[in-house]
Amino acid sequence: MVSAVVLAAGAATRFGSPKQLLLLPYVLNGLREAPVDEVVVVEGAHPIVESASLSLKGVRVVHCAEWALGPGASLRCGLAALGPDVEAALIVLADGPFLDPRAIDRLLAHRNDGAIVAATYDGTRSHPAVLSRAAWADIPDDGARGLEVTLVRCDDLDSPGDIDTPDLVPEL
Repeated sequence: MVSAVVLAAGAATRFGSPKQLLLLPYVLNGLREAPVDEVVVVEGAHPIVESASLSLKGVRVVHCAEWALGPGASLRCGLAALGPDVEAALIVLADGPFLDPRAIDRLLAHRNDGAIVAATYDGTRSHPAVLSRAAWADIPDDGARGLEVTLVRCDDLDSPGDIDTPDLVPEL
């Protein structure tokens, strides 16, 4: 079983408002086409609630009280919410609105190549990433970015993006 964990717990201070609520619908649409068994969204600084633009159908939202410790704390909360039958977790960022389901397929096809596999675009490590259960106990507060990974080239696909400020929001 593979579950998706969407990290949406940050304060979005550089953005100036809860960017998760703006970008999450696009991320979830990408995940709805992906071969995952469940989707868990981790909230923290801002509540993630269903609205006219955000459908949470088939999505479980979990709250991370320790979100301010860093992305690793949010990731640990999401992983802790997964059942014992989950073998791997697909990690997705809520501020990557151009998530390509083909990148997810490619990563999942390579998930046994290492404890953590991550997508690269034009030689730059990015997301999504897949963490095998064996890697879950080693997540530091600053997240999985500093951990050793097996890279999976996704140069032929569009990067999911990483929107930190309002001026980076493209036409969606």
